[in-house]
Amino acid sequence: MANLHSSLPSYERLPFKFHFQRVMDTVILILLLLLLGYRLISFTNSYTFACFLAFLCETWFTITWLLTVSTKWTPALIKTYPERLFQRVSESELPPVDLFVTTADHELEPPIITVNTVLSLLALDYPAHKLACYVSDDGCSPLTFYALVEASKFAKLWVPFCKKYNVQTRAPYRCFSDKDIVNSEDSSPEFKQEWLQMKGEYEKLSHKIAAVSRKPIPFELDREFAVFSDTERRNHSTIIKVIWENKENGSDELPHLIYISREKRPKQPHHYKAGAMNVLTRVSGLMTNAPFTLNVDCDMSVNNPKIVLHALCVLLDPKGEKEVAFVQCPQQFCNGLKDDPFGNQMVVLFTYLGAGIAGIQGPFYSGTNCLHRRKVIYGLSSDHDIKHGKLPEKELLQTFGSSIEFNESAAEALGGKSYSPNNNISKSLEAASKVAGYGYESGTAWGKQVGWKYGSTAEDTLTGLKIHTKGWKSEMITPEPIAFTGSAPMDVPSSMSQQKRWTTGLLEIFFSKSSPIFATLFGKLQFRQCLAYVWIMNWGLRSVPEICYAVLPAYCIITNSNFLPKDIGLCVAATLFVIYNIYTLTEYYLTGMSIRAWWNNQRMTRIFAMNPWIFGFLRVMLKLLKLSETVFEVTRKEQPSYGDGDCGQADSDAGRFTFDESHVFVPGTTILLLQLIALVIKFLGLQPPPQSGNEAGIGVLFCSIYLVVCYWPFLKGLFGKGKYGIPISTVSKSAALAFLFVHLCTGK
Repeated sequence: MANLHSSLPSYERLPFKFHFQRVMDTVILILLLLLLGYRLISFTNSYTFACFLAFLCETWFTITWLLTVSTKWTPALIKTYPERLFQRVSESELPPVDLFVTTADHELEPPIITVNTVLSLLALDYPAHKLACYVSDDGCSPLTFYALVEASKFAKLWVPFCKKYNVQTRAPYRCFSDKDIVNSEDSSPEFKQEWLQMKGEYEKLSHKIAAVSRKPIPFELDREFAVFSDTERRNHSTIIKVIWENKENGSDELPHLIYISREKRPKQPHHYKAGAMNVLTRVSGLMTNAPFTLNVDCDMSVNNPKIVLHALCVLLDPKGEKEVAFVQCPQQFCNGLKDDPFGNQMVVLFTYLGAGIAGIQGPFYSGTNCLHRRKVIYGLSSDHDIKHGKLPEKELLQTFGSSIEFNESAAEALGGKSYSPNNNISKSLEAASKVAGYGYESGTAWGKQVGWKYGSTAEDTLTGLKIHTKGWKSEMITPEPIAFTGSAPMDVPSSMSQQKRWTTGLLEIFFSKSSPIFATLFGKLQFRQCLAYVWIMNWGLRSVPEICYAVLPAYCIITNSNFLPKDIGLCVAATLFVIYNIYTLTEYYLTGMSIRAWWNNQRMTRIFAMNPWIFGFLRVMLKLLKLSETVFEVTRKEQPSYGDGDCGQADSDAGRFTFDESHVFVPGTTILLLQLIALVIKFLGLQPPPQSGNEAGIGVLFCSIYLVVCYWPFLKGLFGKGKYGIPISTVSKSAALAFLFVHLCTGK
């Protein structure tokens, strides 16, 4: 029987039945093509600027939908079987795993968030002596270091408690929330008593960190903190501290815990998160050199303590060992506001498009919740085998740098040699400090052929693209319960900033030598995988036709013209609008979301496309013209609280639109003012006489009113106060642009 089990795969790729979606995707594509065909025919009879611009925009929307259909066409679902894994691999044979956590700003990313993520990783259901947790602090914050030191003391109580009672939610702030009070298979009085004790200890930890955050740390009182006394955020030497070392190699102790703040100097490029990840890779390669690495953002805590075993079902499977470079888990959120008012939870996106990409060459690397093969990060191709050979020393120096110790560890990782644990990782501190220096990468392949790739603020997508280009596949797993939970942006400015950063980074890749088109022509990226990458990277380009299409109703009302087709063409357009909305509404219903959530996401798609995406597009255009450089912006993380019952969200007015003085709100406010001005002109009868009988009809009026409804939060913001109102400076700029547009339309 054991032999029978061992012959079974530890994971399977199951087809995902989306027959309804396929039919609807095809119907919408046909209607789009019919609309374009009618436009072309009508040009022979009549031609207007508005109709031609509408044709160009609709052509772009058709191309985008074609990319969407290609991406969704062959969805797949991965099912893992950890029990089968143990039929082939004993616990003592499980490979070591290095855990990477990244944080960059202790104000935007409060240390208590990082602490909860680290504690959940330390409590994974995996042999502790085979885990090492590395925390990269790119803000060089003594507060973050202090929080981790105190967290390591709490972990000595927390980790045994979780494993003793099989607690499922291992981030303390979630475990101690009211709704998660029963979060264990054990409901005995003993468990409840210890649960209360743990809650009290966590309160003490939270209060300690909060108290220190309100006053300067007395560096002179503790030599551990003395190294921070002369540091600046962007000007300091390397700091590496072994907070906890599992010296006895005991499976019942805590994993290693190491703090890293890489060297930074003014005016020296540090490549943002990609640079930090490469430092983590090199330092961990010297200290533990595990064949697999799991990286998470500081706010993505473990929700399924067996997630490493689920991922290894794929990576250790005979088929997976040859084909799969990394295993990605989707980003899911525990602080999601009801009905997703800001459209940033992406539930439907991951359900349908995520499954579709998984059915091609595999999901994109999303920068967190991902288990990588170290040898693939070191640049190994899917068809390259060096197990029986050895890389020349000169090639190692040119590729990985001047550290002899690191080159030896890299050669072992690339050669697939078995890992031999370092019983004293503190001995590696000197060599580790060297490879974490800002000048170490000069003249090497780091950021180009090796490690996380440089050249884009979306370093995760670029790195995943490079891996797929080498012929590797990836897999997405969604075990029960879900693997990780994080915090979505809780206000509109943070959501806008995040969308702008994503759009900027993705467009940077599209217009670079690493473009997926080149990767298909000259690499091993599959054609449909290329289309999937093009689909996600054209978000920024999509902003241009979105804005043009949005101003057309106002233009046509002001000039008393029409951009909509007539007769049959208008019927096709109306049918397309109705079917598309029914289809998307059905998708939300099938994923268990409400009608309100559907509408919020439809509305926010319009808002994102015309506001942050256009700024991402302009940023990249300026970079291509060599007029400016793009900047990585850290998204604010919401600080969790153990007693609020909903992952840190206790704000009574959560979900309300807030605004700031960022220019990102100018396009949306301008579009809203244009529609309002056009509607006033229409209802006051101030339009000029129509030309050739092609006047603005009920269809154009509907489009304008629809946009006003989409921008209803902005309309409320015009009359709001404080953070709920659009700043006067933004309204003034938008009003000037709107009246300039009206002036150009009327010629007055």
